[in-house]
Amino acid sequence: MKLLPKIIILSVGLFLTGCEKAINVPLETASPRLVIDASIDWVKNTAGNEQKIVLSTTTGYYSSEFPSVSGAVVTVTNASNTVFNFVETPGTGQYVCHNFLPVIGQTYNLKIVLNGETYTASETFTPVPKIEDNIDQNDKGGEMGDEIEITFYYKDNASQANSYLNSIIQPYSPFPELEVEDDEHTNGNLMQESFSHEKLKAGDQVDFKLYGISKSYYNYMFKLILATGNDGNPFPTTPSAVRGNIINQTNSNNYAFGYFRLAEVDTKSYKIK
Repeated sequence: MKLLPKIIILSVGLFLTGCEKAINVPLETASPRLVIDASIDWVKNTAGNEQKIVLSTTTGYYSSEFPSVSGAVVTVTNASNTVFNFVETPGTGQYVCHNFLPVIGQTYNLKIVLNGETYTASETFTPVPKIEDNIDQNDKGGEMGDEIEITFYYKDNASQANSYLNSIIQPYSPFPELEVEDDEHTNGNLMQESFSHEKLKAGDQVDFKLYGISKSYYNYMFKLILATGNDGNPFPTTPSAVRGNIINQTNSNNYAFGYFRLAEVDTKSYKIK
């Protein structure tokens, strides 16, 4: 898969020869800050009525769990002023809506009321082309020509500017591999995305997801890539907090992390031959 631009979520183990004692460096932990995962994704050929928003908080560097946030009032309102209520599954921080109505091109407004403060965001539902049926397999792919490489295709819509998020799931990574693209130099073209892995073998399944995203979300993800140093730049910028489109209307200093995204999604699975 191309290095620029992409973000690969990895779990990294540290091995020290001749040293058995783990060393934890004391780090200052900032006060917990609200994290809002408000990704409204509508998979093609589904109703899209089941949607979920997750609230949690930041935590210490060495913590493996993100504390859930309960007690919020979460709503999304469409352009017709229809209000969709997201109700928490008790104690989980997961707020679920069973009657959401997705409409491509329509603007939606998020509102979260928590501890006397109100968070809002606005975004437009973005379409996506379908992933083409033909998927190519190259048994001599990868940088060294010794990996199985899979390529999928989709046709960009020439009548508008488009941005995309690609997600690839395969058996040898615990998290999806993500990449953002736009059509600034490929407007109307047949787009292609390639992925390879040294462990891929016959019988393995690779799952592709293609999201249509707004230009503002593309910019947000691109900043995340720069902040995490996964853009292929040997001299990366200093990591910093990346702010999304969610605004605390009550106290701007108590801002939240996360993004309110509305994306149409197409999916395709491929079994290695």
